[in-house]
Amino acid sequence: MLRIRLSRTGKKAQKSFRITVAEHTKSPKKKTLEVLGHYLPTRNPKVLEYDKERVMHWIGKGAQPSETVASLLKKDGVDGMDKFIFFKPDKKKKKKNAPDEEPEAEEKSAPKEESKEEAPASAE
Repeated sequence: MLRIRLSRTGKKAQKSFRITVAEHTKSPKKKTLEVLGHYLPTRNPKVLEYDKERVMHWIGKGAQPSETVASLLKKDGVDGMDKFIFFKPDKKKKKKNAPDEEPEAEEKSAPKEESKEEAPASAE
């Protein structure tokens, strides 16, 4: 299966990426079929340049853009990228406390507050 994905180029602190078409099993830095454009996230504003006709050509032939490339193309106004972007909800750890334990904690804290109020009153 063909993939349209980013391959990193540039220096350590100066990221830059090429938008390439390659077989999904090959490493991104290995031989690619075609370079479609580039993405420079370190510039202000960020630079995204690509050949839209070639991107649509490869998608028409069955190449699938990676999720990152699809989201970049969607922001740039290319239609039909929603089907390549998958929503991954954040996995939050559930609390182990049972709902029955929470009201007891509130009841225990309530008498402590009352005892604080009574203590100053009895001291006077």
